[in-house]
Amino acid sequence: MVVDDSEEIRFIVRRILEEAGYSVSEAADGEECLQMLYQGEKPDLILLDVMMPKMDGWGLSRKIKQDPSLQHIPICMLTAKTSTMDALMSLESARANWHLNKPINRKQLLDTVRWLIENPSQ
Repeated sequence: MVVDDSEEIRFIVRRILEEAGYSVSEAADGEECLQMLYQGEKPDLILLDVMMPKMDGWGLSRKIKQDPSLQHIPICMLTAKTSTMDALMSLESARANWHLNKPINRKQLLDTVRWLIENPSQ
């Protein structure tokens, strides 16, 4: 699942992943993502932007990781927030499994997705 308020980013990520054989669902913000998850969407991985309206990605990640029925889903922050402090915020405070910087690097994205799906408890 790709969660990003940018339609262009969702399109790019979806295209990269679908060309690699993955099925991709999309949400435009944190509230839409939660609604989809609570209605039964069970992705193998969530790629999550940090800066979004309504609910930022860090808050959404914490909410998912606090829910016993969802906390097993690996989360990779995919964001333009590229400082070391931002990465620490993603990994420690937001409890995400990984932090990738934009702009998107195709190989890095695919390697990370593959690794997180194969090692969901990391």
